[in-house]
Amino acid sequence: MAKGQAWRSEADRAYANGAFIAGAEGYPPRWEAAAAGFRNSLGGRARLGLVYGPGERERFDLFLPEETARGLLIFVHGGYWMAFGRETWSHLSAGAVARGWACAVPSYTLAPEARIAGITAEIARACAVAAEAVPGVPVVVAGHSAGGHLAARMGCADQAVPRLRRVVPISPLSELAPLMETEMQEKLRLDGPECASESPARLARAAGVEAHVWVGGQERPAFLWQARLLSEAWDCPWTVDPGRHHFDVVEALADPGSALVEACIGGV
Repeated sequence: MAKGQAWRSEADRAYANGAFIAGAEGYPPRWEAAAAGFRNSLGGRARLGLVYGPGERERFDLFLPEETARGLLIFVHGGYWMAFGRETWSHLSAGAVARGWACAVPSYTLAPEARIAGITAEIARACAVAAEAVPGVPVVVAGHSAGGHLAARMGCADQAVPRLRRVVPISPLSELAPLMETEMQEKLRLDGPECASESPARLARAAGVEAHVWVGGQERPAFLWQARLLSEAWDCPWTVDPGRHHFDVVEALADPGSALVEACIGGV
């Protein structure tokens, strides 16, 4: 835990998640094991490594329900745009798939190889190609942390995701300027113009696209602020999930009966 830890800046402390979560190091191995088990359980209904662009990481996995899909949920992973890939998060498709939805989980080029604006463009391509793969159904984009930022970006007026009905940013980064004061800036290389063009809280929500912001009640104050900022800027609902921290708040996506899955696909 973070007791007694020295921080280079207050911003680094504000945006440190694992340092304030007991047993944080155990989460990624558990996620990876659950993800592999879920993929194996689907057999031919798991279509892996589908291409959406020329880059090595421009791939997505598509998980299909037993019947014809009623909709398509696209889940974008987090990791401060610098870590993880689609393979770690497959199991978070389980809730939507059990309710008759297809779920696509893309990877994307990581910083510093890509800047955030470039990652946004990749996710827009991933959404378009995934929508082609599951034609004629409504599309919802959800994402966690940096993926919450990218999900929110898909709901902005400057984007045009086919058949997009709703975005659900989970613990999103909606205003990027504070990250310029963190050690992550060495890889993110943010500047004023990119913060302006890539901060969802500064941008208009697309007409006809619903939004519901989700955040854990035990998250860092900075993430509670980021979530509320977006909900206020977009005049949309936000839910503070009691007792959940930054690592476990997203796990409810694996439960078809959870309030988070309902927020994503209920009534669509």
